[in-house]
Amino acid sequence: MGDVVSSVNKTDDVIVCYSPTMITTNGIWQGDNPLDYSLPLFILQLTLVVVITRLLVFVLKPLRQPRVISEILDGGVLLGPSVLGQNLHWANTIFPLRSVMVLETMANVGLLYFLFLVGVEMDITVIWKTGKKAIAIAITGMILPFIIGCAFSLILGQEDKQLNSGTYVLFLGVALSVTAFPVLARILAELKLLNTELGRMAMSSALINDMCAWILLAVAIALAENESSSLASLWVILSSAAFVAVCIFVVRPIISWMVRRTPEGETFSEFYICLILTGVMVSGFVTDAIGTHSVFGAFIFGLVIPNGQLGVTLIEKLEDFVSGLLLPLFFAISGLKTDVTKINGALTWGALFLVIVLACAGKIAGTLVVATFYQMPLREGIVLGLLMNTKGLVEMIVLNVGKDQHVRDGLCLHVV
Repeated sequence: MGDVVSSVNKTDDVIVCYSPTMITTNGIWQGDNPLDYSLPLFILQLTLVVVITRLLVFVLKPLRQPRVISEILDGGVLLGPSVLGQNLHWANTIFPLRSVMVLETMANVGLLYFLFLVGVEMDITVIWKTGKKAIAIAITGMILPFIIGCAFSLILGQEDKQLNSGTYVLFLGVALSVTAFPVLARILAELKLLNTELGRMAMSSALINDMCAWILLAVAIALAENESSSLASLWVILSSAAFVAVCIFVVRPIISWMVRRTPEGETFSEFYICLILTGVMVSGFVTDAIGTHSVFGAFIFGLVIPNGQLGVTLIEKLEDFVSGLLLPLFFAISGLKTDVTKINGALTWGALFLVIVLACAGKIAGTLVVATFYQMPLREGIVLGLLMNTKGLVEMIVLNVGKDQHVRDGLCLHVV
């Protein structure tokens, strides 16, 4: 029996045992160490992540850096093995292996609701109103970096023959070509450029770019999870399309009915709000079950929420809690998986700078081509290209999903 249990619970590295009696402590006066128990340890981890993020926001504010920079520096660099994690006592005490499951679960719950809010904030009718210029900027600004990412992934992927090359290429191409719509919106708002013509053009182009990236990501996940069976991949894609259709033709009319049932000027029923928030989790469960990813379901569910007072209410109720408290956990868990000290040697550093230069140059070049065609000023075209280079949460999601699906090796993660 012992052999059977061992084989079932065996992982690639170690075996982590779960004890139901190790959730809450009996108190330090009875000799218990709070950090040996999952709840007080999680509270400490969450507090550290939030406090350090806020301190970095304060420090970087004079430099006019967006909050996402502080979140990446906090979770992606400081708390992980790149800096503080170099001290084994710190790593084993504050972020022990047994705590990763709880931390990552809560991080993904926060990510789920954040992507729902991103979908709520997006106005997909803008796509039809922007005209050909924004669509051309979005597509051209995505094609060049995508080709560069695909070409570069072939160079990086040659070192590991076990990687699924097709899916590997697709993941890295998406990671380098996408524009982070939520981060761009935050930057434009902070710079008071959101309502300018340039700001509206950048937002419209980023929205189209983001939509394309989510479609490509869904396809990449379907291929990654079912690499041995093309028929299974086809079913995943068809099921995802069916889920989108259900959201558009079934869920959206129901939510619109809820809006009509609420008299203008009155607050929405708590029952309706709870029903929608539950729908986010159901959507995440369904898309995870069919083989896409839970965040895809939450994002699509957010997109079908009608624009208006309901969207404003949901954002007011959720944004501070999700963005301020839960989302930094996602950056923290990403940081725990990344060790920038492994970027050593001239070849690896060369690859790092090459990725940065080529990805940025591709975006700017693609945007400048369209700007020149539409006779936009050169300076405006360069600024638009720089804005379209905005990176952040979406790229982190793509990279983490790629790592979870085993289509990217460790070196590629650290470089990208």
